[in-house]
Amino acid sequence: MTRYVVTLRSSADRERIGRFIAAAPFGSRVEVKAVKRSGPQNDKMWCVLTEVARQLKWHGLTLRPDDWKLIFLDALKREVRAVPNLDGSGFVNLGRSSSDLSKSEMGDLIELIHEFGARHGVRFADEQEAA
Repeated sequence: MTRYVVTLRSSADRERIGRFIAAAPFGSRVEVKAVKRSGPQNDKMWCVLTEVARQLKWHGLTLRPDDWKLIFLDALKREVRAVPNLDGSGFVNLGRSSSDLSKSEMGDLIELIHEFGARHGVRFADEQEAA
C-alpha cells in the first residue's frame, strides 16, 4: 500500500480517508495528528531562540539557537536523548524534531521561551517594536 497523507478540510476528505481505510490490508497503520505548527509559528520560534542565544549564556557557555531549542524541547517534556558517538569523543542527539510539534505544542514552546527569557532579562524584538 502507498503512504497517504490527507489534511482534513472538508467532508469529502473524510469520505476519501474512509475509502483508503476500507481498502487497506490488515496490519496497516492509521495515524491521526493534531493540526501541525504553522509557518509563522516556526518563524517566531527561531526569532525568539535567536534572541535568547544572542543575549544569554548557559552555565558559562554561548549556545546557538538550535542548542537552545533542544533545551526548551526538553523543558516541554519532549523526548530528548543522547548517546555516545562512534569514536567516543562526544554525543549524538537522538531527540525528536520540533517539526513534529502540533500548533498547540508550538504555541506552548514559544510561550515557554518568552517566560524563560523574561525571567532572565531577554529583550525580544517583537516586544521592543510594540513599545
